[in-house]
Amino acid sequence: MTRDFRWLLVGQTTSQFGAQVSGVAIPLLAVLSLGATPFELGLVSAAGTIGFALIGLPAGAWVDRRARRPLLVASDLARAVLLASVPVAAVFGVLTLTQLIVVSLLAGLARVFFDVGYQTYLPAVVGPDRLLAGNSALETIRASGQVAGPGIGGWLVTVLGAANVVLIQAVTFAVSAASLLAIRAREDVVRRADRGLWLEIREGLGYVVRHRALRAIAVTSAVNNFAFAIASAVNVLFLVRTLGLSPTWIGIVLAVGSVAAMAGAAVTPRLARRFGAERIIWLALAVTGPLALLGPLARPGWLVVLIVISTAVGELGQIVYAISNVTWRQRAVPDHLLGRVNATMRFLLMGLFPLGALLGGTLGALLGTRVTLLVSGVLILASWLPVYVVRSALVR
Repeated sequence: MTRDFRWLLVGQTTSQFGAQVSGVAIPLLAVLSLGATPFELGLVSAAGTIGFALIGLPAGAWVDRRARRPLLVASDLARAVLLASVPVAAVFGVLTLTQLIVVSLLAGLARVFFDVGYQTYLPAVVGPDRLLAGNSALETIRASGQVAGPGIGGWLVTVLGAANVVLIQAVTFAVSAASLLAIRAREDVVRRADRGLWLEIREGLGYVVRHRALRAIAVTSAVNNFAFAIASAVNVLFLVRTLGLSPTWIGIVLAVGSVAAMAGAAVTPRLARRFGAERIIWLALAVTGPLALLGPLARPGWLVVLIVISTAVGELGQIVYAISNVTWRQRAVPDHLLGRVNATMRFLLMGLFPLGALLGGTLGALLGTRVTLLVSGVLILASWLPVYVVRSALVR
C-alpha cells in the first residue's frame, strides 16, 4: 500500500464515518425536531441527490478537462461549510425544514463533482493493475468506519441533539480535504481543444449508450438506486413509528448493514478469483436480492430481526456489485473518456433518485411505509437481470 493511497484511505474513512453519523442525524432531525411528514422527508432525501440530474453530465466534461484533486478538495470544503450552518442555525433557534432542504441540495451539488472526480482520480493513485484491490481496500476501510458511525450517531442524537451531530460530518469533510492535499501522485491530464461542452457530453453519453455492457450496468444500477430512493423516504419512519425503535437502536440496525458491507468489500477479490470478476457483477445481486423482501415483513418484537437480515444481506450484495462493476469500468473505458463515462453513469443511476424519493414519500403517505418498502424490495429482486442478459459482453 503506497503512501498516497494511505492518505486517500484516511480521508475517505473519516468522511464516510461522518456521513454515517449525520446520515442518522439528518432524517431524525427532520422527523423528531421539525415534525417532517413522509412527503417532506422525501423532499429532504431528493434534494441531496437531484444534483446528479441537474449537473451530472456537465460535471463529467469538466472533470475530463482538468486535474481532479483540486476539484475534490473544493468539493469537500464546500460541504463542510454547508453542513456547519445547520448546528449554527439550531443554536440561534432559526433552523427550518427549508434550510435543511437547501443545505442538502447545495451539498448534493458539491457531491456530484466529488463522486465523478473520485472514481476518475483513483487510477492515478493506485495504477491500472491494482484497481480491484484498491477499490476493495478502500471500501473495506470505509465500511469499517461506517460500522461505528450509525450506532454512535444514534447515541449522539439522544445525548447532543440531531442538529449538533451534523457538525461531526462537517469536520470530517475538512479532514478529507486535508488528506487529499497530502497526496503527491501526479495526474496525467490530457489537455484537449475545447470543442464545446455539449459535444463532449454527447460523446460520453453516446459511448455508454452504444456499449452493450455499460448500457446494461447503467440500467441495473438505476433500478437499484431508484429502489433505494423509494425506501430512503420511509425507512426512518418505518423504524421509528412502525417498529418503535429508539435512535440508538436505529443506529445499531444500520451499523449491522455496514459490517456486512465491510465483509463484502473484503471478500470481493476472493469472489472475483473464485467465480470470475465479470460474473460476480450480476451474481452478487441475484443471490442477495430475494432477501430484500424480508425487511417489510418485520414487526415489533423479535421479528425486528428480519429488517436486520434484509439490511445486512442487501448491503453485502450491493458492495460486491459496486466494487466489481466500477473496477470493470475503470479498466474498460479509455482514460480520456473516463470522467464523462463516470458522469454519465452517475447521471443515469442517480438522476432517478430524487424521483424515487418523492415517489417513496407519496406512497408512504397513501399506502403506508410497509407497502412502500415492499415495492422497493420487488425492484431490487429483479435488478440483476439486465446485466445477466449481456454477461458475455462483460468479458473483454
